[in-house]
Amino acid sequence: MTEPNSPVASSTLEYLRPAPERIPRAPKPRYWLHLVLLLATCFTTLVMGARMQYNFQHGLPALSFDDDSVPFFPASWAYSHPARLLGGVPFMATLMLFFLAHEMGHYLYCRRYGVYATLPFFIPMATPIGTMGAVILIRSRIRSRTALFDIGIAGPIAGFVVALVVLVISLTWSKPMHGGLGAADYELGYPLIFQLVHRLLGSVGVLHGSLNLPLSRVLLHPTAIAAWVGMLATSLNLLPGGQLDGGHIIFSIAPGAHKTVSRLTILILLPMAYYLWTGWFVWAILLWLSSFRHPQVAEWPRVSGGRVWLAVFALVMLVLTLTPAPMAHASLPEVVRQYRR
Repeated sequence: MTEPNSPVASSTLEYLRPAPERIPRAPKPRYWLHLVLLLATCFTTLVMGARMQYNFQHGLPALSFDDDSVPFFPASWAYSHPARLLGGVPFMATLMLFFLAHEMGHYLYCRRYGVYATLPFFIPMATPIGTMGAVILIRSRIRSRTALFDIGIAGPIAGFVVALVVLVISLTWSKPMHGGLGAADYELGYPLIFQLVHRLLGSVGVLHGSLNLPLSRVLLHPTAIAAWVGMLATSLNLLPGGQLDGGHIIFSIAPGAHKTVSRLTILILLPMAYYLWTGWFVWAILLWLSSFRHPQVAEWPRVSGGRVWLAVFALVMLVLTLTPAPMAHASLPEVVRQYRR
């Protein structure tokens, strides 16, 4: 018989009478900051989208920067001709829709479980796609493994659905590459989902006959570039470790395995960074820094039922969206050789 004040009895009573989920007293939201960052990111992605549309219309890869008459971040170039700026709307709209869907998936499930989280902070930056993505900040305790699982997986599922719809539509807008055209400055590698959708559309006759080419010989429409970014971002977030979405899913299912899985993921990323894409070094470091701690949640109740199948679906999404070499010719030896030249 268990003593009333024993640790086991206390844990049992706590499980039978869980504390009510309450949103803690939170700082006043800075709506102005969210709005400013949103508008700034819309502008930077619009400008880079205008550049991509210009390339596409002139038969160049969307991420080509060979035209010296157009600067890398052509804000004044696009602003001087409103029609150019309007050409960037499809890329901007689809990319922002993806990031918004991903982050709002997290945010809405935080609200459902009484967890205080900020609205998305978008990150404007003059990168080839005009942004570094978006993020929400969770500022209160997540009280159960079920809540952690749902919050972690909601973002990738919402973003994946948007990216998949955009991919299907945008491939029909793409066109064949001219035979003598060289590679883009950022020559892309493609995840499995791109290959499957491309073959499926070709087999059902949706694609024009001239598009039944290898993806390396297809000029992607700027919205297809947005879909590519969305798939890459989904796979990065689903890496099983640290405090990424994949790490939250692992921790909610098997807390004791989280550190081991995180370290195994890092060990896998290191040779990938050397032989395939140096960017994996960055993600290995991020996982290493975030693998030392993780938000603690109650051990009971465990994740079970249909959520186990959702975890399997998360693994399927990772396999479909992961691109081992997102950029061609970007392994560590190749980058070193290019730097020396």
